[in-house]
Amino acid sequence: MGQVLSKRFGMEEKDMFDVIVIGAGPAGSTAAKVLAERGKKVLLAERCRLPRYKSCSGVLIRKTMDLVETYFGEKVPPQALCTPVDNRGMIFTNDKGKEYRFEQEGQNVWRSSFDHWLAQNAQKCGAVLQDGVSVVKCLEEAGAVRVTLQGERTWTEEAEYVLDCEGITGAVKRGITGERQGHVTTFQTFNRGKIDLDPHYFYAYLQPELSEYDAWFNVKDDLLVLGVSVKNQEKISFYYKRFLSYMEERHGLKISEQLKAEKWLMPHIRPGCPITYARGRILFAGEIAGFLNPMGEGISAGMESAYHAANAIVQHKACPQDVLADYMERTKSLTGYMRRQWDLVAAMAEPFVEMKNVDGTERFKQGGDRHK
Repeated sequence: MGQVLSKRFGMEEKDMFDVIVIGAGPAGSTAAKVLAERGKKVLLAERCRLPRYKSCSGVLIRKTMDLVETYFGEKVPPQALCTPVDNRGMIFTNDKGKEYRFEQEGQNVWRSSFDHWLAQNAQKCGAVLQDGVSVVKCLEEAGAVRVTLQGERTWTEEAEYVLDCEGITGAVKRGITGERQGHVTTFQTFNRGKIDLDPHYFYAYLQPELSEYDAWFNVKDDLLVLGVSVKNQEKISFYYKRFLSYMEERHGLKISEQLKAEKWLMPHIRPGCPITYARGRILFAGEIAGFLNPMGEGISAGMESAYHAANAIVQHKACPQDVLADYMERTKSLTGYMRRQWDLVAAMAEPFVEMKNVDGTERFKQGGDRHK
């Protein structure tokens, strides 16, 4: 199945894939499963070895839990969960020190186990899963996309479409559109210790003196997770020390041992929440497209956008313009939901006021062009 290229690029004739999906996170695995179970030849390419780890809160909100059951037909398995299993919501502290509680059923997972389970489901439905493989180049020509992959060897595949779900750390979109997406650097540590906070909640702190975006606390398998996000990496230590002092003073934090520290990137979503949907036969979903809810909640938005992109390809494969139009139409409710979430944060905290969607105007980007 799909072991290579056709003659259209002057090479020997072989079967090509219908779709090559880049990235085996929640977005990519959702898309690959949908496409494979609808009879499409799918390659799911993941640059890391599976199970791969991503620095993330690993909190599934109620919406994500519902999407998992809808798209994958079952609940998250016990082996992907960590304690406390039940997350009961989020507690925000705004820039004035006022607390906002949002009670909602959720689950606590390790992303390595959760993502691997999703990818295995896609594979069971017929997707060809290749891990340890990076997509280094995509070239659209003559009604198809030629994709260069690199792992233990370098080779090329051909597909009618590419769906890029690799997230902010991927480089494929930049090579295709020339865009350099702004990002925020996250830094978090895993610690043994104690604190006077309920471990069933995720805590977000929006005070500008504690971070350049937000700071947070949650618990995973009895480990205290403390993090800050910055726009300037050189300020990580400054803000992290401030946040620890704040948590010690306000919540009795006492750390006995730091086990791990990690950095990651997430998109810096701009006012209006612009989305890059596609460039010809190359579509984008999840974070790389711009689908991200406040405080970095990207799992639900990634899964939902990728699901809609996959279905648009299934319905209109012969015409890229119709695929794009259908994809945009299917994600209208998602973009509306995302903007309402940002409106909520903008109303809570002054540092996020620029994110308020004052005119409700639809903004999107097709291949890097902005339309209003």
